[in-house]
Amino acid sequence: MDTYFFGLDVGTQGARAVLVDKLGNIVGSESVKFDLDEKFREEQSPAIWWRDCTAIMTKILAELPQAIDRKAIRAISVTSTSGTVIPLDRNNLPLHDAIMYSDGRSVKQGERCMQAAKEVVQHGYTGFNSSSGISKMLWYVENYPEKVKDIALWIHASDYIVGKLSGHYHVTDYTNVLKSGYDLNALEWPAYIVDVLGMKPEWLQKVVPSGTVIGKLSEDLATAWQLPRIDVVVGMTDGCATQMASGAVNPGEWNTTIGTTLVIKGVTRSQVIDPLGRLYSHRHPEGHWMPGGASNTGADWISLDFQADFQELTEQAATLIPTGLLAWPLKHNGERYPIMAPQARGFEPEAVSRELLFAANLEGVAFIERLAYEIIEELSGEKVTAVFTAGGGSNSQVWLRIRSAVLKVPIFKCKEATGALGAAIMAASYSYYGSLQEAASKMTHKEMQVFPDMELADSYEGQYQQFKYKLKQLGYI
Repeated sequence: MDTYFFGLDVGTQGARAVLVDKLGNIVGSESVKFDLDEKFREEQSPAIWWRDCTAIMTKILAELPQAIDRKAIRAISVTSTSGTVIPLDRNNLPLHDAIMYSDGRSVKQGERCMQAAKEVVQHGYTGFNSSSGISKMLWYVENYPEKVKDIALWIHASDYIVGKLSGHYHVTDYTNVLKSGYDLNALEWPAYIVDVLGMKPEWLQKVVPSGTVIGKLSEDLATAWQLPRIDVVVGMTDGCATQMASGAVNPGEWNTTIGTTLVIKGVTRSQVIDPLGRLYSHRHPEGHWMPGGASNTGADWISLDFQADFQELTEQAATLIPTGLLAWPLKHNGERYPIMAPQARGFEPEAVSRELLFAANLEGVAFIERLAYEIIEELSGEKVTAVFTAGGGSNSQVWLRIRSAVLKVPIFKCKEATGALGAAIMAASYSYYGSLQEAASKMTHKEMQVFPDMELADSYEGQYQQFKYKLKQLGYI
């Protein structure tokens, strides 16, 4: 008899649930868009999340193939946004709607949190801002003083769904607490959270490694869904879950997701401390570290400027590389990683064809990616051995070829690199498999493998050095 696992991804605008077998094959999948108002980037109703998540779970179970035995479903886990927090009362009911990671009202509180952390934290995360959970907690306490007496617990977005599934709200995982101020080195809530920022100790959750089984599915849900009381596994942030689904779970392995922006996450044996705050490190459930950073450079330039003839341009780009040109398709003012330059502006070559500009932009993103990995290697003292890739930008074969040659490492594209699959892998990692690494190795499947074309790599070396020199000339590095 096979074994199955649920993964649930609660995003900014909707949710997706998958049911997968022990090898990661999807046997059921449903998604839903939330019914949101114009303030959804500031606050959202957790009740809507739960209503819609139960609806898609119910639909998957109602449409299960007859060959699948519900008794073989083993566990469920949840992923959601990083930095989204909810205050609960003593009955585990929200005192307020979820305060979203994208809510910018806590800028001043973020500055104070950063200052308080920098005064006492020697080796750890201090880059708090308005997107951080601890900043939002402080903002709420200061803006709703009449509610403070009713706060029993602060939780994160995925914790709410885990709590509704299991009845356990007081436990969270390593990835969710990074931006809430938890010390991932000492594995404790640091004193300044209470002594300086004024949080109460009883408001703070117990923290366990990602993948920990924290309870069983409630009797009511088990009855309604005609399931055994399956294991409920502590949640995880969405970026880390996508990294799990990409297959990058061992030291030296990294994941680059190219969507609107470029997000890099990987695994190192030692913690990466970046004095400039471009990188931050999550704690791996098996003792390693998971550094990551996000660039404003990505693939948005394609949808903005090249969408109409994208396929034709992609085919032509294969015949035009290496272009020898310098382009940086940064569509927004300022960059945050791999360079910290709020004054940064993109650039492109003058008087070239649309086809050449497109190909040069592909190369420019690859150069930014390489610079990011060079900084990682410098700070960690460890080598990048492989890059797993996800996001819309990973679907272009010519772009994969460019990136592999620029990075000089193999690039692997996994078949299903989504947060929902990452949550399912976490659900399986200790409830069925012996480790996260074992679960990921069994449940992820490489759809494409691209190895460096060394002749092309040699050509790109000089072009990349010219790219770095131009960034220096412009004062960005």
